[in-house]
Amino acid sequence: MKNFIFSLFVLLMLPAYMSGQAQAIKGKVVDSSGMGIPGAIIASSDARATADADFDGNFTINAKPGDILKISMLGFDSVSVPATAAPMTITLKEAGDTALKEVVVIGYGTRKKIDNTSAVSSLKSEEITKMKVSNATQAIQGKAAGVQVTSSNTPGGTPSVIIRGVGTALGGRNPLYVVDGMPTDNINNINTNDITSYEVLKDASALAIYGTRGANGVIMITTKAGKGKMTIDFDSYSGFKSALKKVKMANSEEFARYSNAAFNDPAKFSLNQPINTNWYDEITRTGTYSENNLALSGSSESIKYFLSAGNYQEKGILNGTDYSRTTIRSNNEYKISERLKLSQNFSVSSIKNTPKPLSAFTTAYRQSPIVPVRYADGKYGVPFVNNGVAAETGSQFNSVGNPVSAIDYNNEKQQTVILQGGLKLDFDITKSLKFTSQFNGEFYTYKQYNYVDNLAIWLAADPNRVVDAYDPKSNINTLTRNRDQYFNWNLSNYFTYNKVFAEIHDVEVTAGIEANVIGTREKLGITRKNVEANSNYWALDGVPYAANVVGYTDVALNQQKLSSYFARFQYKLMDRYLFTGTVRRDGSSQFSEGNRWGTFPSFGAGWIVTKENFLSNVKGLDLLKIRGSWGRLGNQKVPLNNQTFTSGLNYGPDSGSGITVDSAVDPNLSWEIVEELSAGFDIEMFNNRLKGSFDVYDKNTTNAILYVLPYSTSGLTQRTATHVGEVSNKGYEIALRWDDKINDNLSYWVGGNFSHNKNKLASLNNPSIAPIVAGNLGNGQNTKILDITSVGQPIGSFYMYEYAGIDPTNGQMLYYNASGNKVAQGALNEVNDKKYVGSVLPTANYGVTLGLTYKAIDFSVDGYGTGGAKVYNGKKAQRFSGENVEASLTRDFWTPTNTTASNPAPFNQVPVASTYYLESADFFRINNITVGYKLPLNENGFINYCRIYVNAVNPFITQKFSGFSPEALGDGELVTGTQGVELDAYPSLRSFVIGANLKF
Repeated sequence: MKNFIFSLFVLLMLPAYMSGQAQAIKGKVVDSSGMGIPGAIIASSDARATADADFDGNFTINAKPGDILKISMLGFDSVSVPATAAPMTITLKEAGDTALKEVVVIGYGTRKKIDNTSAVSSLKSEEITKMKVSNATQAIQGKAAGVQVTSSNTPGGTPSVIIRGVGTALGGRNPLYVVDGMPTDNINNINTNDITSYEVLKDASALAIYGTRGANGVIMITTKAGKGKMTIDFDSYSGFKSALKKVKMANSEEFARYSNAAFNDPAKFSLNQPINTNWYDEITRTGTYSENNLALSGSSESIKYFLSAGNYQEKGILNGTDYSRTTIRSNNEYKISERLKLSQNFSVSSIKNTPKPLSAFTTAYRQSPIVPVRYADGKYGVPFVNNGVAAETGSQFNSVGNPVSAIDYNNEKQQTVILQGGLKLDFDITKSLKFTSQFNGEFYTYKQYNYVDNLAIWLAADPNRVVDAYDPKSNINTLTRNRDQYFNWNLSNYFTYNKVFAEIHDVEVTAGIEANVIGTREKLGITRKNVEANSNYWALDGVPYAANVVGYTDVALNQQKLSSYFARFQYKLMDRYLFTGTVRRDGSSQFSEGNRWGTFPSFGAGWIVTKENFLSNVKGLDLLKIRGSWGRLGNQKVPLNNQTFTSGLNYGPDSGSGITVDSAVDPNLSWEIVEELSAGFDIEMFNNRLKGSFDVYDKNTTNAILYVLPYSTSGLTQRTATHVGEVSNKGYEIALRWDDKINDNLSYWVGGNFSHNKNKLASLNNPSIAPIVAGNLGNGQNTKILDITSVGQPIGSFYMYEYAGIDPTNGQMLYYNASGNKVAQGALNEVNDKKYVGSVLPTANYGVTLGLTYKAIDFSVDGYGTGGAKVYNGKKAQRFSGENVEASLTRDFWTPTNTTASNPAPFNQVPVASTYYLESADFFRINNITVGYKLPLNENGFINYCRIYVNAVNPFITQKFSGFSPEALGDGELVTGTQGVELDAYPSLRSFVIGANLKF
């Protein structure tokens, strides 16, 4: 009986007992609109338990009903609520100073945005991924003030990035990319979907921590990490591409009429032509591209994991140009103990490319429309005219090839594999002191072949040729194979100390050492002749090929080592006065022993004025922070003084030949040094709805490297690299954005940025500068020069004759000579009559953005434009005899009865480089339009999220340039090459895609 009563008592008390024990408390953390907040932290001090909200805001924590749960999340006000047995819904309100709690990535650490004294533009993943392009850098165009991004539309092309102007003439001008701690030269191998943040460090205060590699700016890229419950994310899209702008060329009748006048022979070409070839259409197609990405991520108490795989495929608009990239990434974080954490990241990318000669675009522009692609017998059309029409026999009227045959007979393939990875160890020595050790490595391998059918090309150039007439000494074909590979690594070890003293002194100190090695780069190239046409027989084992080798290159570039010591001190007093001091000391193996080490300091200060009593209660003003900085940076990607030798010199009738040193070496040659003074302020107003920043800077490269000529009495002939100049960049940047929420269903934003930069070669301290003549048009004309006369001009300025209009008596083009008189082409003096007429570098860049979300619908538009730059219409200016012209030229040209025409009389002589072909590069383009819709799905279903979207990339442009694209990237060489000259240029493209993003 007693046992029964005891048992009954236990049963009756069990529910009460159980209610007092810890159990699984479930709930969801949402924002004011009801959307889940992933990553929110739920903590119970009573139960000594914590949990993280998953992607949808759901959480489970072991606690007792009634325990106080504290819920916190960056950007939201923390709340404390009692736990309940029933599922909870906890709403967090956005903090009044949300932007102030944002964290930006800086060198070797992070910093709250409000505490940062430097100029940093921070972009999050959603801003990058909404523009469907293969390279993430192209997606930031127009989104960061002071950053000029020039697009490259070739499949797999690399955009050009200039941050706060160009400070070097011959050195590298690309920024340093740091991907998860790994310094690298470009990010073509990175899947944009894997990026979580993209920070652009712009001023010296932020950049000095990178010493000799920071002069051109640094772009910090952080890839994704797992959090919350396991989530599978799948994103897929497909689209098509076409030229954003075409150039209307003369048709057959227009060509014949214009060319007859140029040849002064009214019967040379019949006005009734049987052929009217649109060469641009013959070499192009509608491009297609698609991408599929799959990611698996999540976390537990001891591990965070992220695994992704992506595949990008593109068929370019130029026939035969195919590109594909496959990427795999694995990021994991292991919590070994409460004080020790190990992070691992690894990525591999495989890139395949089948390029075609971009000269086909220029050839298609120049070739006559009366020439057929092929004759009736299948032979390629050539510019022969017989009885006024194109024929297989007759007289040749131009020297332009057949662009279709040029593509057909180009057989080239490239394959690149890039592996990047690293390990990072974080050890909390004490609560305030942490030690970090990070190793990253990068392996690159490249293979390429190019097969040229010399015999077929020879036959295609003239339909009357036969195989038996081919020179037996000439190659039937040639096969070139190239290989290139390197391994780079970076090891950094540093301490971070962070502590608040007396509640008003917030101190953070970072100090460490770093070793960076750019490994020996091995390049091997072999050219063989007369191989089997079938590629399966190109590498047969045991077959001797030595007799057929006609070219061999074996290059091993020296290993480059960099040893560094760095330290940064960040201090905040009374939550309002900020100071940052940075110093880095670099030693580079690139330079002579006495010039290997350099010290690069910087200082930054800030004042959060709204923390002061006199501004703390000003209505409508939420934040005003003033900041300023000075720093010294370095650029080690500069020409080196390699000793040159000349052989075969004859020293007399009996001395034969010998070898002699033919150049001098500057023993003091080192990196270029940049000093920058910068100031600015950040402001937020009207309950943080309006946010903005303003920056002004003065950046000088004080020892720019150029080549100088030897003294005539030295006996030397080769030029020498030395420090001789100063390059100046001065400018300002403005960024503003308005975010507002009308109600729970409707919110919108409007933003924009504008930057102005004035670039010039400020001075030269040596009159013996070796002139750099560039911008070659392939017709004996050049468009650029850099010499002693270039002082005061922008880097990469155009230098040519100034067009003076049309001679009304004969229709010839006239030009201004040095005296200001109008003269014909034959009377020009090459030395005296040319002048500087502008630069490819814009003086202004600007971007705009606007968007809205209404319930499940989102809409956004981004635009970008430039002003003040020039672009040279090289394809138009390259004209020789008998070539096609633009249609507009044939409709209004000078004749004895039309002496007021806007275009000169038809001519066949090679035109001089002049401002007649130099045009404004100003443009404004809508970069991206996105419309998305989130399907109403059950969040507990198999598919808990689905967004369908359509995307238009570069759909509209307004431009003054009459060519394909005002962004004439050319070969990418500003001073020594063809950047700014549209010649052999891939057109700008517009694309339209449809896609979907699903989460499981």
